[in-house]
Amino acid sequence: MITVVGCLVEAHDLRLVALAAALCALSALTTICLVSHARRADGWVQVGWLAVSATAGGSGIWATHFIAMLAFEPGIPGGYDLTLTALSFVIAIALVGCGLSLAVVVGGLPATWGGGGILGLGIAAMHYTGMAAYAVAGHKAWDPITVCVSVALGAILGGAALATRSGGRGLRRQIPAALLLLLAICSHHFTAMGAVTVTPDPTLVVSPSAVPNSWLAVAVALACFAVLLLAGAALALDVRDHRHVKLEGERLRSLANAAVEGLVVCTGDTIVTANLAFARLVGKSSDLLAGAALSAFLPGDATGLAMAGHPGRPAEVELCLSDGGMAPVEIITQPVDHAGQPHYAVAVRDLRARRQAERQIQHLAHHDPLTGLANRASFGKRLEQELRSADVANSKLAVLCLDLDRFKEVNDLFGHAAGDAMLEAVARIVSAELDGTQTMARLGGDEFAVLMPCEHAATAGRLAERILEALRSGKAEGTGPQIATSIGIALYPDDAQEKATLLNYADTALYRAKSEGRGTYRFFEARMGSEVRERRLLEHDLRHAVARGETHLVYQPQTEVDSGAVTGFEALLRWKHPERGYVSPAVFIPIAEETDAILQIGEWVLREACREAATWPKPLSLAVNVSAVQIHSPHFVRLVHEVLLQTGLSPSRLEAEVTETALIRDPSRALLTLRQLKALGLRIAMDDFGTGYSSLSNLRSFPFDKIKIDASFVRSVDSNEQTAAIVRSVLGLGRGLGLPVLAEGVETDEELGFLAAEQCHAAQGYLMGKPSPIAAFAQHTHGEVSHGSAEPKRA
Repeated sequence: MITVVGCLVEAHDLRLVALAAALCALSALTTICLVSHARRADGWVQVGWLAVSATAGGSGIWATHFIAMLAFEPGIPGGYDLTLTALSFVIAIALVGCGLSLAVVVGGLPATWGGGGILGLGIAAMHYTGMAAYAVAGHKAWDPITVCVSVALGAILGGAALATRSGGRGLRRQIPAALLLLLAICSHHFTAMGAVTVTPDPTLVVSPSAVPNSWLAVAVALACFAVLLLAGAALALDVRDHRHVKLEGERLRSLANAAVEGLVVCTGDTIVTANLAFARLVGKSSDLLAGAALSAFLPGDATGLAMAGHPGRPAEVELCLSDGGMAPVEIITQPVDHAGQPHYAVAVRDLRARRQAERQIQHLAHHDPLTGLANRASFGKRLEQELRSADVANSKLAVLCLDLDRFKEVNDLFGHAAGDAMLEAVARIVSAELDGTQTMARLGGDEFAVLMPCEHAATAGRLAERILEALRSGKAEGTGPQIATSIGIALYPDDAQEKATLLNYADTALYRAKSEGRGTYRFFEARMGSEVRERRLLEHDLRHAVARGETHLVYQPQTEVDSGAVTGFEALLRWKHPERGYVSPAVFIPIAEETDAILQIGEWVLREACREAATWPKPLSLAVNVSAVQIHSPHFVRLVHEVLLQTGLSPSRLEAEVTETALIRDPSRALLTLRQLKALGLRIAMDDFGTGYSSLSNLRSFPFDKIKIDASFVRSVDSNEQTAAIVRSVLGLGRGLGLPVLAEGVETDEELGFLAAEQCHAAQGYLMGKPSPIAAFAQHTHGEVSHGSAEPKRA
């Protein structure tokens, strides 16, 4: 008996055995590569690849068997039956082709194992047919158990070879499959060779028709050549295909990684590949995502929705992130072909930025972007709700309207950044004074409103007091401008029954608070309505008075007290309303200053007066009143310079009259403006001296060239000892400081005589001439006699 190991070691030429193993390995790898191409093909192309695979596999198995038979040396003569040898070749190709076709065409794991089993049976059928073709001078006996083991080895390892190949592509998966197929062939052959026992019998003679070993060597050589040819072709195709697939994969990965949206290619619940955008989105490396479960990132019904969703239809789901958080995403599924197999691609779009933008838009639709308070629209809705609630509860509702005092000056003097900081500070300070039942809103600009349910009007008044006190104590910044506001209050249902009327009445009360000194609050009263309405109409008409030609200038002479000579004129503004007639400057000038219309009107006055004075042959002085708003305007000095250049008026003839009130609001700014005007060559006069604040310190701090005593001190100066004492003090102060003094409002000879006796420098008033058009003073400006002109009186 010859055992399997003894048969291999003692009865075989090991060199030919190694050659058979090498040829078998080449054949197995060739077959696996060709099957890979067959799997990716369709129709008749697939049939062709299967035929080539069967030929390569069958030829390799047949050649391996007969090279191993040539290596078999039983020590007695032998040969091969030609018919059975050819039949073994056909059986090898046929059964290998059947097994490969079942595994490739039908597909699936059971078919793959079944095809591998048929391939193993083909190895066995070819082997035992080949052994039947082997004629030898002796008797062949078979061990049934060893035969069964050899058949089982071929079938099991053949099925494992095809099953291993079914899961991937490339040499990484092909080499293990080829090794299993090699083991299937070799293990079957040498186990089957160990199952046969040859007993020599000299009486038996080998048939002369049997093919000798030399001819068998030729046939094996041809089979080997065919195997090598097919192997070369298969490897060349596989290399080319692998390179093409690699380049295509790199191109597709580059395109996928260039996409802004996440992209995942899956088969079932398994991620095959994912681009960098998806990896960044979930917070993992793209290499770690391959092979992971899609359900790990799209939990619950999201994965089922992605797998079973309608192609191209977006769906919003939650995506699990690596840090345990969740992100809203939109997924769109499309079927794709990947590596020759059907897959589906899932596009994942991050919705966090969109959701944040939607929340921001929603917030901006109901809130002020600077202060974060409710805006006008949101406040209107809240007011309607509170009105209905007040009706149900039979309670009261108060609306407080706030408006910052001189807010435009803050923007002009300190810049818009300081203005914004002040608005934010107001919102913060006032909100801190409110409780959960009260609402604050910014209606626009520097206008705010507070809505509060209340039982008594006093409750709203106490809130207004707290707000005013809190604002007096706070600033927009540590060194920023002081915050000041006025508040108007209207009550529902006492003052109004409708929302619009209630707001309008609160605004009316606000205007009353401003007109009565600012920095305070007022409740609405019925009589306020007509007054505020008149004031607003007047304000509206005043804004258009200059453009409509309703304003004009009159001039009042300023004379020397001793000689009575006219030294100059003060330009005074007059407004003739088309319906109201002449409106007193005491009425419209404060309105113009509050609404900043004074800037437009003041510019017109300056241009018109300088243009007129530049035409006078006599170089008389021209005095123009400058308001506090103009003094604090950052563009006023440039305007004066521009007007002087355009009109040609000498700066030394222009005198700017400034009241003390204009100085106290922002002394540093006022001082800078006055110094710049002095640098241009203008003269500065303190107007209405004695009626303002800290007069003595102002005279010392500011560069004044003249003092004008207010008319209230000049009136009855000849008969009132107190008034006379005040005027004497001012005249003495002027002499001490070296400043000329002009007395305003001189109306009687007695007043003029007193001023002359006290050595007053100049005077102005009805006694010297009433404010009139400049043509009435032509004799002083041009040396001409004009009808209606009044000769100034001398003391």
